[in-house]
Amino acid sequence: MMSISKKIAVLFLISFVLMSIIGFWIDNINSKRIDDLIKEKYLKIANELLLNIDNKSKIDELLKKYQLKPLNSIKKQNEILYEKTHTFGFVSIQKESFEDEFILHINFLDEHLILKTPDEQNINDKLQLNALIFLDIFILILTFAYILKLLYPLKSITKEIENFSHGNLSSRINITSNDEIGTLAKTFNSMASTLENLITTREELLRDIGHELRTPIAKGKFALEKIDDFSQKELLKKIFKDLETLTNELLELEKLNSSKLHFSTFSAETLILEALSKLYINDESNIQLYIKEDFRITGDLHYLCLALKNIIDNALKYATCLPVTIEATAHSICVSNHGNPLVKELEHYLKPFTQERQERDGFGLGLSIVNKVMHKHQFHLSYAFQNHQNHFTLFFVKKM
Repeated sequence: MMSISKKIAVLFLISFVLMSIIGFWIDNINSKRIDDLIKEKYLKIANELLLNIDNKSKIDELLKKYQLKPLNSIKKQNEILYEKTHTFGFVSIQKESFEDEFILHINFLDEHLILKTPDEQNINDKLQLNALIFLDIFILILTFAYILKLLYPLKSITKEIENFSHGNLSSRINITSNDEIGTLAKTFNSMASTLENLITTREELLRDIGHELRTPIAKGKFALEKIDDFSQKELLKKIFKDLETLTNELLELEKLNSSKLHFSTFSAETLILEALSKLYINDESNIQLYIKEDFRITGDLHYLCLALKNIIDNALKYATCLPVTIEATAHSICVSNHGNPLVKELEHYLKPFTQERQERDGFGLGLSIVNKVMHKHQFHLSYAFQNHQNHFTLFFVKKM
């Protein structure tokens, strides 16, 4: 995506090139017009001199009248504006490079006249026109520089907004101008302060709720040991276990919304082994592991491990037959199981408290946590059903 500065730079270059082309074109037209006028003027003078070339006194009179100065020689590199051959000679009108005078060269039999004309005022007009064109270009450059200066604070604004969106709630914009950009900065700072207070208050509330929930759960689990009825005891154990799981998952989900990621670089094999170590798998034959390419991953090992654990846990929970397959290939880890395909699109199950079948254990937060973890890393999750198998794939390449 092209930035505003680059777009303005492109527009400036286009304007600069067009103005230069137009200036060059106008200069050529003006030069041709002036040369034609002067050629016509001195062609009449040359013809008048040619008619009186035998009359020295008349020639002297004409030289004085038109302010012409005799020359001894002529330069070969002069530009020839006009040249015409007559029966007994020729007439030539020439111009020296970067000079305001013209050269008349008249030949008749053995007579040669090489004359230099006075400065032409039309040349000055041409220089004035060129000066105006260069002034326009200079003003264009100044305008471009001024616009860039006006837009420069946008870089700072963009940077601070990105920092805020990545979890740095203390980000503020240090711009105090009185224009629209200054107003935007003040509005953002006010909004950021309000959001920071709200998020901080919510985090504190959730931490307090989590702490308060864990206390009665722990007391209830302790009191269970005094119950003799086995069926009631197991039922209560399951209730407390579910409450503890729900509390932990809700707190983990909330942490994802506000906490910063701690990046490090590790291998795909390390991530898989860490995820498997967090699962309680009675029979290791229930998992088949294929590491075809042990690629490197840069991310938060804790949260990516949590995401992969949830995918593997769901694969084990919803499998119609085991084993579950984990396969690492180029920048992706795919978890596959034999089972029924998802009834709805994947996006439906990425919402909190969404499950395929309500009779299953859990609260439908697993895939929601996976989605948030992958989104914070700018990685992505995909799903496909092929050959009677569900394939959940974690891609560790940032989305464009």
